[in-house]
Amino acid sequence: MNRALLLVPVFLFIVVGAFFAWGLTRDPSRIPSQLIDRPLPVFDMPAIEGFTEGLATDDLKGEVALLNVFASWCVSCHIEHPVLMRLAAEDAVPIYGLNWKEKPGEGKAWLDRFGDPYTKVGDDQNGRVAIDLGVTGAPETFVVDRDGRVRFKVVGPITEQYWAETLQPLIEDLRKS
Repeated sequence: MNRALLLVPVFLFIVVGAFFAWGLTRDPSRIPSQLIDRPLPVFDMPAIEGFTEGLATDDLKGEVALLNVFASWCVSCHIEHPVLMRLAAEDAVPIYGLNWKEKPGEGKAWLDRFGDPYTKVGDDQNGRVAIDLGVTGAPETFVVDRDGRVRFKVVGPITEQYWAETLQPLIEDLRKS
């Protein structure tokens, strides 16, 4: 009986280790979104400090667009930003920004320093809109169709390769339909 009790912690360690090992095989960029094929949540965000226009749900209707969640404190946002700047320069797709949990003025300072790829930017200082979108961290990007429905979600930075292999073909297909 005493030997059986000694094996319980070993058994629990093996079970927990198996779950951790399984978790390491999962791709964190493949986090499913409950919003896929559903309309964007209704929002009307004010402009970030230094800008005149905010961002509302209706701004993302009428054309296929990207809604990009970013912040100046986000390291991965720095990685993705040159790609967004190129896409904006080439008019590849309209990009709307959601400046997430940022102190007043920091979003504008960051965009002034690195460039502004966004058609419009909304200030989600308290994170309410991000919660409604199911955002787990920045950057996250939503592909929105012309009817304002979320068609795809990217968790993490958009790279040139990811744009060419995944997002660009998806956007072209959405524009055709």
